[in-house]
Amino acid sequence: MPTNHTGPPAADLVRRVSVLATSTLANALDQAGLHHNVIAHIKAVAPGFRFAGPAVTVREITGAHGAYSSDDFAVGAIIDAAGPGDVIVVDAGGAECSTWGGMASLAAKLKGVAGLLVDGAVRDLEEMIEFGFPVFARHLTPTTGRLRLRIEAIDVAVVIDGVAVAPGDLIAADGTGAVCLPAARAGEITALAEAMARDDAGAVEDLRAGLSFAQAMAKYKDI
Repeated sequence: MPTNHTGPPAADLVRRVSVLATSTLANALDQAGLHHNVIAHIKAVAPGFRFAGPAVTVREITGAHGAYSSDDFAVGAIIDAAGPGDVIVVDAGGAECSTWGGMASLAAKLKGVAGLLVDGAVRDLEEMIEFGFPVFARHLTPTTGRLRLRIEAIDVAVVIDGVAVAPGDLIAADGTGAVCLPAARAGEITALAEAMARDDAGAVEDLRAGLSFAQAMAKYKDI
């Protein structure tokens, strides 16, 4: 059954989050009592990939080769469910067969999808880089998910690296990692992170002006 949620964040909120580092957002999550919303072990498959956007969630199950039919490997249905600016978030239970590849990356890029986050595996790294589609995954593997994987549900609550993600939650990812901002609290967390980012910028200026790092840490408590 689809989970109830508060709806996707406004475009302005996504824009504000998109310029914040995940480290800063993680500090804000700490302050908000949501430290468990850091996705620590799902990483960019190539340097420079980053995104921010509302989650379109997918739950998959996997088995041995031949466990499922080719029709069960319905990656097209995932792309159809996502709109421009969305982040596709796939709970594949950490499986090591690929749920996504180069052609899917091109199709999603052309549709305007912001990126992909998979607790599982992907393949065709060179094509992902060529098409400029940001992908974060637990594994890279040549092994296809076709005949090994079935899409169980779209737009349901999922768990990614131990983090609960609901449809419409705001996902941000960069070279350090990824975070999930629950839709109901995304505005609050973003405001906290923006204040921290202003302190970071002030500390940079002060350090360049001669302040020691110890002095900067005393002046700016959250750097």
